[in-house]
Amino acid sequence: MSRNPSFPRAVSRRSLLRGAGGAAALAALTGCGVRAAYVQPGDRGAADLSAEDKRLTWSNWPLYIDTDDEDAAARPTLDAFERETGISVDYVEEINDNDEFFGKVSPALMNHQQTGRDLIVISDWMCARFVRLGWVQEMDRAAQPHVTRYLDPLLRSPAFDPGRMCSVPWQSGITGIAYNRRKLGREIRSVSELWADDLRGRVTLLSGLDEAFALLMQGNGVDVTRWTADDFHQVCDEVEKQVGRGQIRRFTGNDYTKDLVGGDVLACQAYSGDVIQLQADNPDIRFVVPEEGAELWAESLMIPDLARHKANAEKLIDHYYRPEVAAELAAWVNYVCPVPAAQAVLADSDDEETAALAENPLIFPDPAMRGRLAIARDITSTERLEFAKRWNAIAGL
Repeated sequence: MSRNPSFPRAVSRRSLLRGAGGAAALAALTGCGVRAAYVQPGDRGAADLSAEDKRLTWSNWPLYIDTDDEDAAARPTLDAFERETGISVDYVEEINDNDEFFGKVSPALMNHQQTGRDLIVISDWMCARFVRLGWVQEMDRAAQPHVTRYLDPLLRSPAFDPGRMCSVPWQSGITGIAYNRRKLGREIRSVSELWADDLRGRVTLLSGLDEAFALLMQGNGVDVTRWTADDFHQVCDEVEKQVGRGQIRRFTGNDYTKDLVGGDVLACQAYSGDVIQLQADNPDIRFVVPEEGAELWAESLMIPDLARHKANAEKLIDHYYRPEVAAELAAWVNYVCPVPAAQAVLADSDDEETAALAENPLIFPDPAMRGRLAIARDITSTERLEFAKRWNAIAGL
């Protein structure tokens, strides 16, 4: 294995745009009418044209793959796959929001029609909906030896997809706490410190239910892999109290970064990948995995029902699990790399800045941090309407 890369750092990254507005649309499919939308295992596959038709269509988020500094249209890791395999990839940056994309493809999937896509990347909480509805196909792991060997053990078996047979993480990340160390004048080590008097009116929480709840539960000592309705309502009671006393400035999407950089906010719920970018300009911005733990999440590759190039898609997924390829991608996107073996590849880089990425715990969490990370169980379809109604009322959505 070649271990002498010199990868350019990303100058911009994908901004996570997640929504909670799809609860009503999902309820129409998965509430009373779940059986009408559900696709049986035997009806998910189609005749695979991969052997004779060397192409595939891949839908992803904007700014979520490496590009060449000299040519923004060039994607080195993807171009290498095309050269090595002869498979042409139609790479479409069309996913800007999980719920929006759900609405785009759900009519075809629930009516057992092709989506025109062989590979998609969506957040794991949305992946859970697709898996429950039977809208994605199981992968052939015999054709994916690198996935089998190198996938991070922490990400191998989420509750919604035991064994990861229907999904493979594209990139991962951590929902924790970001704060301005210099302006606050102290460290933050636990979730409960967000409610401290010196932060009154200077705290933001994420507005999306799926993004916010797990970290807050962990602050209460909850095992988020098996949380209960009582755990959820305890969090809501606490957040309602903090809203009432003026502790929380507002609930945000990804625009929390503007508040933090501008100084209006001193501490907030935040994504690890965003903070790496902020730290490049302001070293006073810190990211902490609280002592009680933080949520590890992923955005994952999946093959939709009736995809016509399934084998080609499986080859592409496995390509990105080669440590040298995963390292090149990680050096550009700067999220938590789902291939821990890529750390050694980056460490051996001749480029000093690239080699330093191997020591960044927000890309390769160290053992102590890994011990405090957990993947939260998903909100089920029966829970979603009730929980979203309560949370959205608190968050003003």
